[in-house]
Amino acid sequence: MTHSLSISGSLRNRLVLTLTGGAAVLALVLFFAIRNYTTQIAQQGQDSILNAAVTSILDAASIRDNIIEVDIPYASFSMLSTQSDDLVFYAIYQDDTFLSGYPELPLTNVTGRASIFQTALYRGETVRLVTAGRVLIGTQKRTQIRVVLAQSQGELADTLRQISRTAALFGAAFFALLVALSYWATSTTIGQLKRLTTSVTRRGPQDLRPFVKPVPTEMAPLVTSLNSLMGRLDHSLSQSEDFIAEAAHRVRTPLATVRSYAEVTLQRVDKEENRQSLRAMIRAIDESSRAAGQLLDHAMITLRSDHLERQDIDLVTLVHEIVLRLTPIAEMKDLELCLHGDSNVAYSGDPVLIQNAVRNLIDNAIKYAPSEGRVDIAISASPRIGISVCDSGHGFPSAEVDTLAVRFKRGTNADGTVGSGLGLTIAIDVAKAHGGDLVLSNRPEGGACALLLL
Repeated sequence: MTHSLSISGSLRNRLVLTLTGGAAVLALVLFFAIRNYTTQIAQQGQDSILNAAVTSILDAASIRDNIIEVDIPYASFSMLSTQSDDLVFYAIYQDDTFLSGYPELPLTNVTGRASIFQTALYRGETVRLVTAGRVLIGTQKRTQIRVVLAQSQGELADTLRQISRTAALFGAAFFALLVALSYWATSTTIGQLKRLTTSVTRRGPQDLRPFVKPVPTEMAPLVTSLNSLMGRLDHSLSQSEDFIAEAAHRVRTPLATVRSYAEVTLQRVDKEENRQSLRAMIRAIDESSRAAGQLLDHAMITLRSDHLERQDIDLVTLVHEIVLRLTPIAEMKDLELCLHGDSNVAYSGDPVLIQNAVRNLIDNAIKYAPSEGRVDIAISASPRIGISVCDSGHGFPSAEVDTLAVRFKRGTNADGTVGSGLGLTIAIDVAKAHGGDLVLSNRPEGGACALLLL
């Protein structure tokens, strides 16, 4: 059966969009970084010229006969000339008294010869202002001269526009280069995945060899997982083939025995031998029925182990129902089934699998326990959730405890007892599917004990 594959989009397109988006962000960052840096440099150049001009004006100020004289040098305005014919404004103050220039220019308090720069709007023009001061000392007079010098920023604006165009072209070229590199890097990366896909596609259904070709570091976990999956599939297929062959043999042999004894019985209805043959036939039917049932249980558990249908269940209630169903069988041997332990044990697991495991453990105990004995079933939640089934029989053969859970393996004490050798195998498979284990031991007072840990 082929299942449709859900597509969530193209990995290549996602990589391209991610890298292209990153390239766009980097290009914008580069553009603004260049623009801001060059703007800062250009502004510093204009400020240096303004500072030199205002300094030359202050240096020309003097006191003569207690009268302030400020002779503005021609060079002060000459150095401010630009190709854009930017406007220049100035204002001269003695202390707080306006002496000359444009009184509307904003005046800033200054200390010593420090220069203060600011940008303002004056007469509809954006201007850059510098305010500087100087203390003049005469024979009988001490006063402060402050000069405000402003220049419009037409030349600076032109320069910034040119810088912005250059930065934009540089950013666009950088973006185009990164996009091209993104396509190349994406194609190279996806190419590795395509080669791996082609290698998997070309393999036959029985080719479960691991991949040994060198792969990039980022793909190593994926290839390792694939190799691990191949190994598990190979092992699982081998086990399944062995199981099917052995199970078929186990089912066919009892049925053949039933058929053989049935034919003999039909020919010898009135003889004592026929009654013995009938007993053998019934025994064979019991054995084949049990084997077929456990084979089906094991096949079902094998299929469900990797896809557990977990539910919130009460193990005490679940085991109690199994005990009620098996009580009539136990009473036929005068056995008592005793359920004890915690009153409530909550667990999230597959109830169908757990029922199969517990039923097989109790069934085994009923088979091997002596008549008029008892089977103790205990459920505990601490220190670990577990279900124990203990009988009062002869116990497990000490030398075979570690191998009794092997598929179709039966102990030397099983002679004369109907069974298929799958009961403990089913129990341990269920335990491992739930992250647990099956622990087999013998009771000090006699009898076998199987502990199903979940």
